[in-house]
Amino acid sequence: MKDWGNLNVALMAHAPNCITHFRLPLPSMNRIDRLSAILIQLQSRRLVKAREIADRFSISLRTVYRDVHALEEGGVPVIGEAGTGYRLMEGYKLPPVMFNEDEASALLTAAKLVQSKTDASISKHYTSALDKIKAILRHSEKDHIEEIDQHIAVMNHPAIVHEPREELHLHPLLRAISKSSVIEIDYTSLEKKETTTRKVEPVGIYYLGSHWYLIAFCRLRNDYRNFRTDQIDKLVFTEETFSKTHPSLQSFISQMSSEREVHKVVLDVEANIVKHLGEQKYYNGFVKEESMGEYVRMTFLTGSLMGFSRWFMLFGDHAKIVEPVRLNEIVAETAENILRKLEQTQMLLT
Repeated sequence: MKDWGNLNVALMAHAPNCITHFRLPLPSMNRIDRLSAILIQLQSRRLVKAREIADRFSISLRTVYRDVHALEEGGVPVIGEAGTGYRLMEGYKLPPVMFNEDEASALLTAAKLVQSKTDASISKHYTSALDKIKAILRHSEKDHIEEIDQHIAVMNHPAIVHEPREELHLHPLLRAISKSSVIEIDYTSLEKKETTTRKVEPVGIYYLGSHWYLIAFCRLRNDYRNFRTDQIDKLVFTEETFSKTHPSLQSFISQMSSEREVHKVVLDVEANIVKHLGEQKYYNGFVKEESMGEYVRMTFLTGSLMGFSRWFMLFGDHAKIVEPVRLNEIVAETAENILRKLEQTQMLLT
């Protein structure tokens, strides 16, 4: 069996006159790159159909047959199964790293999150990387991956607005961060709905709620600013780089957390009602609970007493507020306003 170096030499022999035989979505990919990608695809699954290879690289079946033949001549033990597809001989691995089933499951779970919470560019690159990882799995792990793939899903809660965007600029932002590149962005503010063009020095990106954010030093404002990446209409790399040492991303996140006012709320809720609160308790800052006989004492941390009071009123006739006193006042004031409007409506009806 030939090694990887010999395979590259063999692939080079088949490189000439190949451009006219296939159509690729990525113009920069030559035949050597495609053959390498096909090899990874063969390693990532137990069995691959010729049509799947053709569809992935936008090439004809005839070109697939030629490419597979080139791999065989390069020493790759490809086994063709009539009417089914291609597979590699058991035990043929290029990289020395192995994964167990738990690690493979973790990678697949991460892939689901990447596909759901990022944009098309990051998802594409992650899928490509995952194929390379799958390529070194044993057949048993590949079977495990294919089995559990249909049993993992990432759903968005109906109470949280989520509109997937084709472009969140995550890949170019990460590249700009790694190269200390100054970028120019057209940004539309959420508050004023105004679009401005500004040069920024990117520090880091983070995910919060259902959006990605960029923290960067804005030269227009001469200060650090938060930018929601889906509000970036255009991103261009400049020829400038920056040498200024910016604070770490974690320091900005810690600062934001300390600046946000958080209120502790303690409720005594009837025991038979607690189960009906469901996941909503987590969206309202649930921390812990303890049984108190007929009641369950529940502790929350919330950033908005007004918002919490609205949720509390859904089950308030089966609970009481232990603290803070201010929450009692807010709930009472809201209830009085509702009662007043009901009385006014009743008077109009009579």
